[in-house]
This record gives sequence, C-alpha cells and structure tokens, in this order.
Amino acid sequence: MDLTLWQYQFRIIMLGDSTVGKSSMLKRYTEDLFLECINQTVGVDFYVHFLEVEPGVRVKLQFWDTAGQERFKSVTRSYYRNSVGGLLMFDLGNRASFEHVRQWHAEVCERVQPYTVLFVLVGHKSDRDQAGEREVDRTEAKRLAGQLGTPYIEASAKTGHNVKEAFDLLTQQIYQGLKNGEVELCEGWDGVKCSAPATEMLQNIQNNEPAEKNKSCAC
Repeated sequence: MDLTLWQYQFRIIMLGDSTVGKSSMLKRYTEDLFLECINQTVGVDFYVHFLEVEPGVRVKLQFWDTAGQERFKSVTRSYYRNSVGGLLMFDLGNRASFEHVRQWHAEVCERVQPYTVLFVLVGHKSDRDQAGEREVDRTEAKRLAGQLGTPYIEASAKTGHNVKEAFDLLTQQIYQGLKNGEVELCEGWDGVKCSAPATEMLQNIQNNEPAEKNKSCAC
C-alpha cells in the first residue's frame, strides 16, 4: 500500500500524568507491541498511523505523546496548537491521575482557542480491575466524561483490550465532526484535506523535532 496516498491528516495529542501509559497505548496501537518497561518520554514523542475511516477515505494520524511531568509542560504546550483531537488518559489504579484529568482538559482547551479539539476519555490499565487494583469506579469515570462532553472507554495496552477501539473512536469522531461542520480547522497543514505527498508534509515536523528520550525507565 502506498503510504503517500491519504486525504486527511489529523494531529492527535496524548494527555495525562506521567506513567498513566500513554506511550504504551501508542506502541500497542501503532506496532501491536507491549513492553513491560518503556523509556520515559521527555518533551514530546512522535508516531504515525494510517486509518481508513470509510471506503476510499484514508486518514493519516500523527500522534504527539506529551510528557506528563510538570517540568516539561513549557515544552509540550506549543504542541497543543493545530491539534484536532486528544486522548485524555488516566490510570484506573491511580486515583490522582483521574483527579488531574480536568486540568489537562482545561489547559488544552485554553491553548487551542478559538478552535475545537475533540476528546475521548480513556481509563487505562483495565487489566488492574481483575487484579483488584481499581481505584476509580466506572460510574464515576462516565460521570466525568459526561461533564466534559466526551465518550468514555476503558482499555489496556498490556492485554490489547479496547486499544484499537479507543483510537478509532476518536478518529471517527473527528472525521464526522469535520463532515458535519462541527470542527473548524485551524490555519496551516494539520487536519487540512491535502493531495501532497506525506513526505512533503513531514518536513514541517522535522523543523520541530520532538525532544530525545532519556535513559530512565517509567515502569
């Protein structure tokens, strides 16, 4: 399949505290791999995936995996711009990460105004439920999702449960919003219908390369 053939490209950001499993989710979705230990993201990491949203319509997804550490927020804030979607993630076994979801949501919405970013709330590490390590009830999480106006889904990069479904749900939500005129595209190349080769568009990324990973482990 020719990877240069696509009609739309969406920049999607991964949001949530450090160690909630943002990188693990992306690794499972884009490479179908799970590593017990992944190097902690410093600044922003970058992934690409292609998805057919309907017959004959192919979307190039560009994922920006933001570091959850407070000291890197000044770096990641600049990457909120031009984003059309985001996965708001928390660890089902870490209540503090759930309580910080509103902060992540508010910060992104503030940075991208007057444009709209669509979200999906993800309760990650659903495998902890069977281990009796759940600290956030499903009903409570759904209530928060309703207040934020987002769908809610529980997933596990470790088992693969609902990982594809979470990303597909967000992509379809963005695409339908675009078709219905509910999503206003910002100026620039992100999210804009384009006939140019993907390699040409990647030049925009190379001018703002993500920060390198460090050697520490976020187990």
